[in-house]
Amino acid sequence: MKRALVTGGSGGIGAAICRRLAADGHHVIVHANRSLDKAAAVVGAIIANGGSAEAVAFDVTDRTASEAALEPLLEKDPIQILVNNAGIHADAVFPGMSAEQWHSVINVSLNGFFNVTQPLTMPMIRTRWGRIITISSVAGITGNRGQVNYAAAKGALHAASKSLALELASRGITVNAVAPGIIATEMSEGAFDADAIKHIVPMKRAGKPEEVADLVAFLASENAAYISGQVISINGGMI
Repeated sequence: MKRALVTGGSGGIGAAICRRLAADGHHVIVHANRSLDKAAAVVGAIIANGGSAEAVAFDVTDRTASEAALEPLLEKDPIQILVNNAGIHADAVFPGMSAEQWHSVINVSLNGFFNVTQPLTMPMIRTRWGRIITISSVAGITGNRGQVNYAAAKGALHAASKSLALELASRGITVNAVAPGIIATEMSEGAFDADAIKHIVPMKRAGKPEEVADLVAFLASENAAYISGQVISINGGMI
């Protein structure tokens, strides 16, 4: 049984990923930034279905807090599957974007990637097996109006994943990014109505969190051992 950490594991896509990895036989550490109750609810559902999981809460933007939370987890056993899913929106057109809106999004997505991934890398290397999967966005590929901050953060994650993949390839560790399009979650609710989705998405529907989770589960499996340094978009044919 491999140990997996999913940041932002209490949200729509994150929870689906946690459930799927647990169903595949992994012990899943469900992370929440603040609300441990939400992460505990995901853990409870996993255990009720016969899986193995635990909850943890820490602020991924805080390096010290991240290290303090990860240290006791690493004392048990290495974490060999990491899914960087934590992310936020703070949308505004760029001329009206505040410094807080810019930095908050960059801090969670990009600095959060560093604060969580970097401490886990060396223990993972020692096992000679690992999967690092970062959830980004189609906005990081195409750009999006009103999301200069979000697109910048996600695009940077693509570059970071490609570079880290080169560093870790000889150690049995793959590094990939998954870039979802419109997915039916609370985060996307209200941003797109049904008519807009039919216009934007050739498949005429939003994706399901479980469909993203299926892709992540494949990338975390032995079957994806030769796939690394890739940005794989799951978007219903948008691009």
